[in-house]
Amino acid sequence: GVGKTTMAAATGLASANEGTSTLVVSTDPAHSLSDTLEFDVPSRPARVREDSPLWAVEIDPDDALSQAGMFGQDGGFAGGLEELLGGAGGGDGAMMPGADEAAAVQLLLEYMDDDRFDRVVVDTAPTGHTLRLLELPEVLDSMVGRMMQLRDRFGGMMDGLSGMFGQGDGDEEQAGFGDLDAVEERVERLRDVLTDPTRTDFRVVLVPEEMSVLEAQRLTDRLDEFGVPVGTVVVNRVMEPLADAADVPGDAFVAPNHEDCEFCARRWDVQQAALADAQELFREYDVARVPLLADEVRGERPLRVVAACLN
Repeated sequence: GVGKTTMAAATGLASANEGTSTLVVSTDPAHSLSDTLEFDVPSRPARVREDSPLWAVEIDPDDALSQAGMFGQDGGFAGGLEELLGGAGGGDGAMMPGADEAAAVQLLLEYMDDDRFDRVVVDTAPTGHTLRLLELPEVLDSMVGRMMQLRDRFGGMMDGLSGMFGQGDGDEEQAGFGDLDAVEERVERLRDVLTDPTRTDFRVVLVPEEMSVLEAQRLTDRLDEFGVPVGTVVVNRVMEPLADAADVPGDAFVAPNHEDCEFCARRWDVQQAALADAQELFREYDVARVPLLADEVRGERPLRVVAACLN
């Protein structure tokens, strides 16, 4: 609720307007990217406009899972091992922990490998979901390691049992373990991408309120633990004139009146305290301020204004 989708859309639009082929990916289940871009964003990458190299996609969890092989809900190989691995499945059709995040990771890696796109802008889910996504390499690494141990310890025995009971030569099981090798490779690739400052720039978005500043601080601390590079902290919905934040004609937009509006003045006092905290806590990052606009940020014109504030 702090404006991550708006910032992602504005960033993608500015990137495309500079001539860089850009894909904006929404991993947020709320999927408000379509509303922000005023374009019906599908579950496969689609070009937003023919005269601009801007693409967009909203990852559908069910669709992603159906493409993710071993992470699906069909009771396949991974589902059969879940009990052995100590999983907390919820019965028939239950997914392994982190399955939806794992499916999203697979698609993100595919988009990064797609020659159509030079830049991928990810509109993340709320903080908790994002941290779970970032923790996924460690979770999967542990899970794959345990599965590999099972293969090494019991692989020969399972082949013997399969032959004894006439259930084939274990090809299905070997195919499943082959999936594990692929998962482990994707885990390492994701880790490399996320921690490479030449490829990844994580931008934290907050609003000028104490609780939002504290949550952003927790997020930046966790990102630092993961080794994920944070370049910019964006403070959104600041009650200041637009001309103070960007080189745009301020008289074209309504600005808060701190002189005659008591409500505006009191909110501004609250925001100034939070802004001071943010400037101190995030002094090692670039801090961008985006003013609160009177109208909803939907469509290209207001997104261009937001992009100007983000430089």
